[in-house]
Amino acid sequence: MGQGFLQSFSKDITVCSAGTNPSTMVSKKAIAVMKEAGIDIRGEKPKHVGIYLHEVWDYVITVCDDANETCPVFQGKVRHRVHMPFEDPSFFKGSEEQTINEFRRIRDQIKETLFRFYKENIL
Repeated sequence: MGQGFLQSFSKDITVCSAGTNPSTMVSKKAIAVMKEAGIDIRGEKPKHVGIYLHEVWDYVITVCDDANETCPVFQGKVRHRVHMPFEDPSFFKGSEEQTINEFRRIRDQIKETLFRFYKENIL
């Protein structure tokens, strides 16, 4: 969701997304709630962070609760490392309606936080 929002703020920036333990596919619930926000992430594929470790980055932004502890050290040049902890809605336990509402709640937190970051650091 973070990649989708950041890329929606500007087509002039390169945004990549990866995880330390990526799923085999993007969550259908994440796709649905991002579609509600006007962003299509259906074509995205989860990637392992290892493919980006030796590249040069202006920012490396970790977004999951434990990513600050589990994210590997980037060997390439990273100008700024930022940690923005968000709960992973895929771990939420509840009814279908409660779960989709949790995805919406986290989506909205991600959008607000990343837009503020974008305005203050990239724009």
